[in-house]
Formats: sequence, C-alpha cells, structure tokens
Amino acid sequence: MKIVVLDGYTLNPGDLSWEGLSEHGEVTVHERTPDEQIIERASAAEAIFTNKTIIKRETLEALPDLKYIGVLATGYNVVDTEAAKGRGVLVTNIPAYSTKSVSQMVFAHVLNFASGVAQHAQTVREGRWSSCHDFCYWDSPLAELSGLTIGIIGYGRIGRATADLARAFGMQVLVCGRSPIRDVPEGVTGSSLDSLIKNSDFISLHCPLTRENTQMVSTAFMEKMKPTAYLINTSRGPLINEAALAAALESGEIAGAGLDVLGQEPPDADNPLFKLENCIITPHISWATKSARSRLMDTAVENLQAFLDGNPQNVVNS
Repeated sequence: MKIVVLDGYTLNPGDLSWEGLSEHGEVTVHERTPDEQIIERASAAEAIFTNKTIIKRETLEALPDLKYIGVLATGYNVVDTEAAKGRGVLVTNIPAYSTKSVSQMVFAHVLNFASGVAQHAQTVREGRWSSCHDFCYWDSPLAELSGLTIGIIGYGRIGRATADLARAFGMQVLVCGRSPIRDVPEGVTGSSLDSLIKNSDFISLHCPLTRENTQMVSTAFMEKMKPTAYLINTSRGPLINEAALAAALESGEIAGAGLDVLGQEPPDADNPLFKLENCIITPHISWATKSARSRLMDTAVENLQAFLDGNPQNVVNS
C-alpha cells in the first residue's frame, strides 16, 4: 500500500515516530504540501493523511487509486466528505485525543488573568521588583477563583473536562449546549445561554463550528457580559466576531480575552487584537502537548489498521 502524509510537521516535528504507519505500506511524509502539489504527491496513493491540507472534489477526481483519507485532527472540514463518499473513499478523524490538554489550556488562560502571571513576570524582567520600596507589588487586582463563576458553552468531552477543573478550583459552573443539559455533577448547573452570559466571570467556548453559531460572540453577546468578565476560546476561531471583540476589549466593555484560535490561521500581522494588552493570544497550541500528539498518532495508525481489517472506526462519511 502506498501511504502519503501531506502535512506531517505539526503532528510530528521530530519527537514522534511514523513507524506505526510504515507497518502497513510504503510511507512518504511531507512536512507541508502547497495546493498545487497535492495531486502530484498523492498520485497513486491508496491512503493519504492530512491535517490542514484541503482535499477538494476536483482533487479527489484526480486520484483514482485513493481508498482512504485519514484526517489528523478532530475537525474534518478540510475534506469534501460527500465527494469522497461518492467515490468510495472512506474518511476518518481522531476524536477525543486532546481533551485533557485543551481543558488545561483553558485554565492556563484563566489563571493568567486571575493571577497576572505574564504581566508581573514581565515587570520583574524590566527591573521593577529590584527597585521596589516594598517586598512586593501588584499592578492589577488579583482574583481567587474559588467562588467565581465560569460559564461553559458546549458540554461535550472538553466542556466536561473543563468543568471538572473548575470544580477543583471551587468555582461555580454554568453550562449550556445544543441539547438540554442533564445528569450534571454537584457544582454544575444547566443554564440558558442568556443567563450564562450575564452571570459568568469567565466564559469558555467549546462548540463545534456550525452555520448557526458562526460569530455567535457578537457585540450583542458581549454587551450582556459583566465588565469584569473574561472570554476564553480554545475551540474554533470563527465563533467570535473579532472586530466586535477588539472594540469590546478596547472600550473596557469586557475585561479581557484569552484566545488559542483565530478566525484566520495563520492570522494577518495587522490583526487589531494583537495590539490589545488585555487580549492574550496563543498560536493554536492547546492540542499540541506531546501526550496528546502521541494519542493522535496512535489513533491514526489504529484507524488505518481497522480500515484494512474491514472494520473501520471513527468514520465521518459513512
């Protein structure tokens, strides 16, 4: 079997192994593949793997030997799954591999806002502590999380893991989702979206991106938030109207935002959010711990093995 990995670098920049895939055929790994080289590189391949390289209908039509596409991520919108199905090409994804890592990143942002870690560390590097008249100082109020409220929009695996961490910090947890919330543990309360927005000190987004919720975080959404509240997004960038967010942050309508995703990735260098001190942005790394990437790699191999055994798993276009 000829196996081609179109964009393997972000999954495996050198600290993991592709040997698991090699057990099933001849493997060629490309760090990145520009659009104009996809067909050439995937030519004669029976199986291809993609993370963010887009596989369109016309690409599929030019690959008559292709039988299998493994998406090296949970989201699979990079593949025209209906076109693949029409050509008898199975598409799989990798669910649940990054749950603990993403929820951990949520609290990296939450704790940074509550304790001013990055801000105060920078002032120490600048010499402020060395020249201070007192044994300590702080430039902004420091918050204890216990007793504060976090609102979690989307109560799937990552939303639940985030709620568990919040409860460990003694926070009150409000949750809402597409379906009514049932069977929640003590300390977690199902809520309407409107009530969650109005009553939360932190709001964390954990929604799959749909036509209905694109740019759900709008001017109207943020007008309902407390002026002391923070918005955290480790989910999908297009859930937020970034122009509206920049305006809300600049005016002080909300206190801050911690973002691991943006509407365009990589973003334009002149994105207005970059200039705002109360907007902390990380480069889509919540999924990228070595533990999570190892699970992703293992599942990618298992998905291919299951396909070859005639018992496919994690199929997204059945």
